[in-house]
Amino acid sequence: MTVVQVNTEDPGEQPEPDVRVCFIGDSFVAGVGDARHLGWTGRLAARSHAQGHALTAYNLGIRRDTSADILRRFRAECTPRLPAGSHAGVVLSFGVNDTMNESGVTRAASEASVSHLRELLTQLGKSGWPALMVGPPAVDDDAHNERIISLDALLEAECARHSVPYVGVVRQMQDHDVWRREVREGDGAHPGAGGYDALAALLRPTWDSWLAALRAGQPSIQ
Repeated sequence: MTVVQVNTEDPGEQPEPDVRVCFIGDSFVAGVGDARHLGWTGRLAARSHAQGHALTAYNLGIRRDTSADILRRFRAECTPRLPAGSHAGVVLSFGVNDTMNESGVTRAASEASVSHLRELLTQLGKSGWPALMVGPPAVDDDAHNERIISLDALLEAECARHSVPYVGVVRQMQDHDVWRREVREGDGAHPGAGGYDALAALLRPTWDSWLAALRAGQPSIQ
């Protein structure tokens, strides 16, 4: 008897890509203040997954981290999570801690913050990991917000030089009623679930475009 094997697979069907994203940054990346423990990173990842765009998301946010701290640790933390063969990318976010005044001086000078970002983007490019940058949000301190706004412009300009998409959020969050109220009622810096909902909604269009390019194995376009 001759046994005929029939291939039931659709030749046009492509396997799902192994999409992995490291979110690396500070306490806002970690989602501090959110009783649901999602923050904006978890909300973006969960919504994309629910829409059929599966991914593995790694939250690498650490409280009080500055750009210098992130530069020191990003490669050791991202490398084992973003193996060769995966559709791997990195989302960066920092700046509030850099601009925090301690003993009359900021924790990092603006020039240093930009230099750290430049080195991060250079190393990410060499590693072949597309990057997306989310700017620092607003806090409940007008003077601190002015320093954040100043740094935000510098970080955005540096990302433009590297053709890396950047989403500035400080001015929008400074004027957002829910964000302002939750930050004020909280610790003065971090919102609750409603604030992170608002921030995730602001980031969603750029995130969706960036993630689609990552899934397709294409470079991100600003």
